[in-house]
Amino acid sequence: MPRISSVPYQRLCRVFELAGFTLVRQEGDHRVYTKPGIPRPIVIPCYRAVPVFIILNNLRTAGISREAYFSFLEKA
Repeated sequence: MPRISSVPYQRLCRVFELAGFTLVRQEGDHRVYTKPGIPRPIVIPCYRAVPVFIILNNLRTAGISREAYFSFLEKA
């Protein structure tokens, strides 16, 4: 399994959209996504390269496995 590396925010947003999340608002340079059944929102900063620790925290909050992340990343 490859290592998780930083990706542009557009690609990360697409990953969460493929996982069923919807954009509810954008505050400044942060996009907020929600999904029914997930208690906390996912916040993605609009950075050229989103750091790995933010990706990992969002995946943990969303309940998305590494395998699912990489399959969504291929489609994004």
